[in-house]
Amino acid sequence: MNSKLVLIVAGEASADLHGSRLVTAMKRLDPGLTFWGIGGRNLEEAGVRILFTSSEMAVVGLTEVFSRMAVITRAYLKLKSILRTEQPALLILMDYPDFNLRLARAAKRCRIPVLYYISPQVWAWRKGRVETIRSTVDRMAVILPFEEEFYRGMALPVEFVGHPLLEEIPADLDRDRVRRELGLSQTGPVIALLPGSRKEEVLNLLPAMIEAAEKIRSRYSALKCFLPRAPTIPAELIEGLVTQSSLDVQVISGEVYRVLKVCDVALVASGTATLEAAILEAPMIVVYRVSFLSYWIGRMVIRIPFIGLVNLVAGEQVVPELIQGALTPDRLAQEALDLLEHDDKRRDIQRKLRLVREKLGRGSASEKTARIALEIMGAFSGAAESKTR
Repeated sequence: MNSKLVLIVAGEASADLHGSRLVTAMKRLDPGLTFWGIGGRNLEEAGVRILFTSSEMAVVGLTEVFSRMAVITRAYLKLKSILRTEQPALLILMDYPDFNLRLARAAKRCRIPVLYYISPQVWAWRKGRVETIRSTVDRMAVILPFEEEFYRGMALPVEFVGHPLLEEIPADLDRDRVRRELGLSQTGPVIALLPGSRKEEVLNLLPAMIEAAEKIRSRYSALKCFLPRAPTIPAELIEGLVTQSSLDVQVISGEVYRVLKVCDVALVASGTATLEAAILEAPMIVVYRVSFLSYWIGRMVIRIPFIGLVNLVAGEQVVPELIQGALTPDRLAQEALDLLEHDDKRRDIQRKLRLVREKLGRGSASEKTARIALEIMGAFSGAAESKTR
């Protein structure tokens, strides 16, 4: 076993960001570690040797995976070969369950320990995966408060480490200062457009967001729109959709936290971004749309009351959700105007978002998970040494 090699898989943009924090924390505790895996720019900058990029691997919906099947298969075979030939000391998996649970089985056959950080959403659907997790994963480090109770009920070794977003989002962002830096006047409302970090999401959601914003502009001529582009989305894709409209949309590379801090309403793709908005107390409308077949299959198997993570953590519908056919420009504009024109409703949402933030922990997820990872590596290397004596 290579006692200093760690294999890490972050198949999504948000996992790439959180994974980079984890790698940095692990290197701080043990500078001799080497990391290989799947990820993006953040993991690469943290010193991981990237074998396949997360942008190649990311999919949205159940049917869209077929368009990426060739690269996903190549990635799986490559990592499976590394598990067998290089014998890394640990495999760290982050969400991305279809791929990662297959890889966990391969690691188990190679007697390589597995840490799952950022749980697959088995509490929402395909609970049969729990048995696969139980038989292949050595420890779970979960980031949503209700996940710990779920896994303990399934007799799995699990620890709630808090949400890594609390480490990512600056605590000292000042709304007035950011408004000045972005050149915002006090005359018109600000809307944030967050159509997601995957191409399919942007194509499915951004046109409806833009059209809704056009309708809002008819009520507020001084409306200002910001679109913080995710690094996984090509600039030309956003530009091609934005320039089809007469709407003035300021596209910014990154800057999502600053935009959420100053916006009056955010139109947000379902996913991690809803928690980012919650932590920054941005009133939002959660939107989601996939292919008809993906949605139909999802309706058959998903058993949760809400699709937005912010509402799931809250345990109630704190913010509106517009899903599939309900996501129309008219409906989206209507929901946004309802928030813009009722200060009491916005304040009530912000109060509940503060409670969501409190439930997410205290901002030490990477450090806690790094210590769990090194503990696993120490335990397994110690066991391996004792067997060779």
